[in-house]
Amino acid sequence: MHDIRAIRTDPAAFDAAMARRGLPAVSAGIMVLDVERRSASTALQEKQARRNALAKEIGQGKRSGADTAALEAEATALRGDMESLEQRVPELDAGIKRILESLPNVLDSSVPDGPDETANVVLKLSGEPAAFAFAPKQHFELGEALGMMDFATASKLAGARFTVLRGPLARMERALGQFMLDHHTIERGYLETIVPSLVNEATAYGTGNLPKFEEDLFKTTDGRYLIPTAEVPLTNTVAGDIVAEKALPMRLTALTDCYRSEAGSAGRDTRGMLRQHQFRKVEMVCIAHPDRSADEHEWMTRSGEMILEKLGLPYRRVLLCAGDTGFASTRTHDLEVWLPGQGMYREISSCSNCKDFQARRMNARYRGGADGKAVAFVHTLNASGVAVGRALIAVMENYQQEDGSIVVPEVLRPYMGGMAVIARG
Repeated sequence: MHDIRAIRTDPAAFDAAMARRGLPAVSAGIMVLDVERRSASTALQEKQARRNALAKEIGQGKRSGADTAALEAEATALRGDMESLEQRVPELDAGIKRILESLPNVLDSSVPDGPDETANVVLKLSGEPAAFAFAPKQHFELGEALGMMDFATASKLAGARFTVLRGPLARMERALGQFMLDHHTIERGYLETIVPSLVNEATAYGTGNLPKFEEDLFKTTDGRYLIPTAEVPLTNTVAGDIVAEKALPMRLTALTDCYRSEAGSAGRDTRGMLRQHQFRKVEMVCIAHPDRSADEHEWMTRSGEMILEKLGLPYRRVLLCAGDTGFASTRTHDLEVWLPGQGMYREISSCSNCKDFQARRMNARYRGGADGKAVAFVHTLNASGVAVGRALIAVMENYQQEDGSIVVPEVLRPYMGGMAVIARG
């Protein structure tokens, strides 16, 4: 959500910020409503004050026996005017809110311009893709040949974009999640948290998923939503709160199932488990002091990178351009892992600094300052730490052997009872 005061101060700058997102100028329309709202609000206050004065005058007049008919007529007219204004002010407030909540975050000045992913900038390359002596297979070819990845049964049970995992592959998926949680909590200072997989409308609104992206969510019959990521409940744990400055940063992590309708992705990644309606992900969220959110963004990005490095997976860090940066984010790093079966890098983590954009929607603040009394909005950040299913895919493809077996990365073996190789039984 945007600060209306900032738009009033420099509407041209706001329009320029939205233009970087490919949007037309909107400040003039917002300002028309804002001027009317402030005028109506002032008029309402003035009429309220006049009505209070009239009530006193009428009371004094009646006690003294004076004729108060004119005063009473004025009071009656005022009541009608006030009723109209009392209806109009909330209407104008709601109209402004509808516009503001539909507009994406202002991009950080460091974000490059560009219409789509073709203008993203590679900031870092880590690891060398392996040179296979054979043609590497994709994960679904490996998984089906092992008899441990079953798309046909999943389709029978639930339809397209679901997967059934069995045996050692199922165990590896579980191992990856546990390994990630241990890394983030023990080595990086995140607090492990278990959160609901269902959230109410206010919670989905707080992170910017509603109203704009409702079609991407699964909604239950009682009006709740299945979470698309643990970012939604984790970030909203401070909704409506004023936290102490000394409590910042609040670093949270959770391993959850995530649910996405994948609206608009027809025909994309239809084979395999790259794009699923249900998947598991370790999420990182930080509630940060505004002065330190850029540092937290780097800390969070490195936390995800360290997972990939420990797994021995080649990856790159990418700075998203204006046209590819998400709605709530002001700056986003994507981590893309190398998939030899596809012969390309694919996103495995998206790490975003939202600054105070979500905090304004959630009314999440902190108390601090020199006197300990100043109140301001926190900054919020989120990142995949990382997507468990995509990590499984990356391990399978990067650690495959010519006979179709898969070497278990050493860091995962303690979570898999010492198993070193996954092979068909």
